[in-house]
Amino acid sequence: MTTDQDLSMDGASIAAVFAAKGIDVTPKKDQGIIKVFKRHGHDGERPMIGDRVTIHYTGSLLTGKKFDCTRDRKESFSFNVGKGQVLKAWDIGVLSMQRGEVCTLLCKPEYAYGSAGNPDKIPPNSSVLFEIELLKFELGEKLTDDGGIIRRIKVKGDGHLNPNDGSVVDVHLEGSCDSRVFDIRDVSFVVSESEDKGVPLGVDRAIDKMQKGECCILYLSSKYGFGRKGKPEFEIGPDKDVVYEVTLKDFKRAKEPWEIDLHEKLKLASEIKHKGNQYYKAGHYYHAVIQYRRIVSWLEMEFGQALEQQKRINDFLLSSYLNLALCFLRIQDFSLVVENCNKVIEQDASNEKALYRRGEARLHRNEFNLAMVDYQLVLQVNPANRAAHRQISTCRSKMKEYHELDKKTYANMFQKFAERDTKNGRRKRKREEQQEQ
Repeated sequence: MTTDQDLSMDGASIAAVFAAKGIDVTPKKDQGIIKVFKRHGHDGERPMIGDRVTIHYTGSLLTGKKFDCTRDRKESFSFNVGKGQVLKAWDIGVLSMQRGEVCTLLCKPEYAYGSAGNPDKIPPNSSVLFEIELLKFELGEKLTDDGGIIRRIKVKGDGHLNPNDGSVVDVHLEGSCDSRVFDIRDVSFVVSESEDKGVPLGVDRAIDKMQKGECCILYLSSKYGFGRKGKPEFEIGPDKDVVYEVTLKDFKRAKEPWEIDLHEKLKLASEIKHKGNQYYKAGHYYHAVIQYRRIVSWLEMEFGQALEQQKRINDFLLSSYLNLALCFLRIQDFSLVVENCNKVIEQDASNEKALYRRGEARLHRNEFNLAMVDYQLVLQVNPANRAAHRQISTCRSKMKEYHELDKKTYANMFQKFAERDTKNGRRKRKREEQQEQ
């Protein structure tokens, strides 16, 4: 282990000590970052690309002059490692550390502040020293707002292109649940249609963030795994979280929307709608949503050159919004049901299905007055709609139940207030009687 005394030397001596006792942690092995241990970390895994790490650091020139220190500021520093948010030396060096480890990195200019340096602190083309302590790290980066897909990158991929929806990808998969490996295979599938090959939704949705050659670990909540049904052939029960290690071996990108003319878009939209309908009937609602949203993204800004073409565009959009609303009803995301129904109603104010589905969503959200208005509008369009009649009765019944519940709640509240006032009154009279005595 290299000591502080070893490092209390001039620049040439420091470089010599690091060369003799340090470890080159650069991928190129070009001596750009030499690491020496001050304290070994806890046994266990190291951070992976994308993990959120928290460190303390002290930066100094080879003269010994300190230019930055988190401990002096009495605050640690956090960043997503390996994502280019900090100095290259930190991204590389921290990935080599274990939790609790303290090390010193000797960093050449090209891994630190480069030819420009840092005005008033670091001269141009300066090698620098960083003492770093890895306090903790959180596993992975969230790929979805709900945290249902978390990615940790084991091996970074090449290039800057990613697969898009419709791409054909070749991947190696290793799936596990509760530490039991249940799925090892090489498989090709179309991005947005992974269900056809038994590949879970979370893998499909993460693929467009990957690069060729990348190997990552995906932590999938049950929603992005095999859902409420589970996967009997893999002996996966309902609502189980799963982990997949995915290697993107190769891919062939699909055409981008701007590369496809309107005639081809309309032809493909018919095929995608059919695929979405198949997923819906099979109960794969999230996969169906992806298909219907593809149609919307392609056609919502298009204008037909003739009335017939424009009508086809409008028909595809209206049916996609209606189908999205139906999917979100099954998923129970009622705000998105209302949003998609509103888009239909903006174009067709008397659309019976949109009004009815919006009413269903509002009823589930306990917006009984609004739901009743929707069902009444349905009856204006189609007085024979029996379901709407029943739902109006349900709304009235629910409103009555809530009214009775409110009455009971307020009655109990007023009773408690009265009991409290009576109790306080007795205490006050007792104090007055004691004072008179």
